[in-house]
Amino acid sequence: MTDPSSIAIILFALMALLLASGIWVAVSLTAVGAVALAVFSPAPAGSLLASTVWDASWNWTLTALPLFIWMGEILFRTRMSQDMFHGLSPIVGRLPGGLLHVNVLGCGVMAAVAGSSAVTCATVGRMSVPELKKRGYDERLTIGTLAGSGTLGLLIPPSIMLIVYGVIAQQSISRLFIAGVVPGVMLIGLFMAYVAFRAWLNPALAPRETVSLGWAETLRRTRLLIPVVVLIFVVIGSIYGGFATPTEAATMGVLGALGLAAWSRSLTWASFVDALMGAVRTSTMIAFILVGAAFLSIAMGFTGVPRVIAAEVDTWNLNSYQLLVVLTLLYIVLGCFLDGVSMMVLTASVVLPMVKAAGIDLLWFGIFTVIVVEMAQIPPPVGFNLFVLQSLTGRDILQVTRASIPFFFLMIFGIVLIVIFPQIVLAPVELMR
Repeated sequence: MTDPSSIAIILFALMALLLASGIWVAVSLTAVGAVALAVFSPAPAGSLLASTVWDASWNWTLTALPLFIWMGEILFRTRMSQDMFHGLSPIVGRLPGGLLHVNVLGCGVMAAVAGSSAVTCATVGRMSVPELKKRGYDERLTIGTLAGSGTLGLLIPPSIMLIVYGVIAQQSISRLFIAGVVPGVMLIGLFMAYVAFRAWLNPALAPRETVSLGWAETLRRTRLLIPVVVLIFVVIGSIYGGFATPTEAATMGVLGALGLAAWSRSLTWASFVDALMGAVRTSTMIAFILVGAAFLSIAMGFTGVPRVIAAEVDTWNLNSYQLLVVLTLLYIVLGCFLDGVSMMVLTASVVLPMVKAAGIDLLWFGIFTVIVVEMAQIPPPVGFNLFVLQSLTGRDILQVTRASIPFFFLMIFGIVLIVIFPQIVLAPVELMR
């Protein structure tokens, strides 16, 4: 029988071949798992696949996933982005960098109600890009703020990635949501500080606003943020206050989003159906990937590959910091070929046991992983936010990538901060107990 090291090489080569050929990630995961069981194990592949599909799909926690996605899809099709832009403009317009901060704060706000990186980036970008271009803001910095801040949709609750991680790592989703807030705010602060510094060095990048709004107009515009703030408070506050589970909060979020859409008179039957079908497509894709990854994890367990890889890494005698560096590099490489959910579920069976053995808190590691996955969404060829911005700006992918690089390094700095000061992640969770 082939030894586990050779099996690992064969299976990883097969996975790379399938992914490179353009086959769906979920199908590739399932196919590799089937080959692993059929060729390298006496275990019955058919019955294991059937039981895995059931076990991976019945989890009640997963019901929050399609609901939060649906909420984001509804808001994506309303006037919320326009109201948010006009509401934030008077607040940040006087800062160095001016309306570029609307991109950062706008993405942070949308992340807190949408939970999706692509929806966050597209919703804010389609409003801000034409407006900033018209006012003479530097296009490269405009693209960079959207590419970097758009990834906040993966971290700031309600985050789809945190729900997925909570399911595969068997961690409390409510606690993960609480742990993700301060790191998310920290990244917003880093992005805004960078924009302000660049604008201070070169004021031509962000022209100062010449039109001064009166107090009445400023107040009128700021009031446009009230519906968004209320929705965030209801969804996130109900979870933090212990009044609702993530699934119940997601249900309230959907009802609130529908209410806002109806109140703004932007809810039509067509937009309702589009939002529903968009949520179905995205949720089905993620669920399919989770099932495929669960099946592959079981198949790998039968072949002994995770045990061999963990033993090999153990021979390197890495301390926890060195292990985190290796994992960061691994996720950056995988991010060039896979989306965030695929990266997380594909590596879980190997990475989580190693992290646990190294004494790293799995709750903290969840936030670390999501930030790394955020960062890995920037490099091409599978940087989804880059393709969103490419369609919004008409620029080629290399120009968009170059504009995003500074924010890539800001995220690395954010990772360094939570490694050095883990209480950035863990202290809020302890306070909420």
